[in-house]
Amino acid sequence: MPLTRAERMQLSTVRAGATLRDAMLALESGGTEVTLVVGGDRQLVGIVTDGDLRRALLRGATLDTSIDGFVNARFVSVGPAAARTEVLDQMQARRIGQIPIVDDDGTLVGLHLMHDVLGTPERANWAVIMAGGRGTRLAPLTENVPKPMLRVAGRPILERLVLHAVGFGIRRLFLAINYLGSVVEEHFGDGARFGCRIEYLREPRALGTGGALSLLPEPAREPLLVMNGDLVTQANLGAMLDAHAHGGHAATLGVRRYFHTVPFGCVEIESGRVRAMEEKPTLTRLVNAGIYVLGPQVVGRVVRDTELALPSLLDDCLQRGESVSAFEIEDDWIDVGQREQLAQARGRSA
Repeated sequence: MPLTRAERMQLSTVRAGATLRDAMLALESGGTEVTLVVGGDRQLVGIVTDGDLRRALLRGATLDTSIDGFVNARFVSVGPAAARTEVLDQMQARRIGQIPIVDDDGTLVGLHLMHDVLGTPERANWAVIMAGGRGTRLAPLTENVPKPMLRVAGRPILERLVLHAVGFGIRRLFLAINYLGSVVEEHFGDGARFGCRIEYLREPRALGTGGALSLLPEPAREPLLVMNGDLVTQANLGAMLDAHAHGGHAATLGVRRYFHTVPFGCVEIESGRVRAMEEKPTLTRLVNAGIYVLGPQVVGRVVRDTELALPSLLDDCLQRGESVSAFEIEDDWIDVGQREQLAQARGRSA
């Protein structure tokens, strides 16, 4: 049975004053490529990697030598509340695969591993993120930067979406680009540093929210996840893909509850007489959240190099009598289409 994260951390931990032999055994037992060295109060003193141990032996140390002289005390760590994207960013920037978790007192409470952060298991599904729009409503912010590359909390919106998809096991992603597409390509490259394979659907002209699907290099064999490139969301993509597969649907549409408070007292009348009055009622509607799962047969209907809106593709499914399900997104979700939404995503007033 595979080790749990807690078990791996426990097996990878040794006390200060332990020997090189102890550290090597911890590396072997925990399988984490790093040994965590703690003091008597479980405070993290430092870390020792397999490279540190090899260098110690080359310098004449023996297996019975204390590790204290070879501990790296300038290690990278994060707090218990660190988001997955922050952890992955640190790993990528420093080219490391493990980051200890310590609390405010420096006590070791956990260990992030690249494999866990990227998420498992790997899914056969592909994802397409539509990132070719001009974002004219956000001008002049989008004069030199495409809308999906605008930053929220220090990270481009599109990067957040890519990492979010990777976190649910999706390893092959396509970015549909048009306006300032070179900015996107220069940032993401082949996707290796984001834990996935990224390819580009280069629109010769604006093809709407769905036309770029005709540019896929080969037919999709599994349900395809499609997302608008201007979303800041924590939507459970795995649950959405699973719901689509288990229901046998032609397509699944992500929906979100939208609340609107009428700023006036509303009146109902009947035969010219007031029947009821309601002061500033709140209306609730389900709206398109810009996240879709499309069956391979649906994707195959997209005509090459033709402008298409994804809602039209779903409407065609309905006209054919095919099943189109709705998946309600209850997690954080913001459609960054205008300055007010961008300000909201950035945590401040417009």
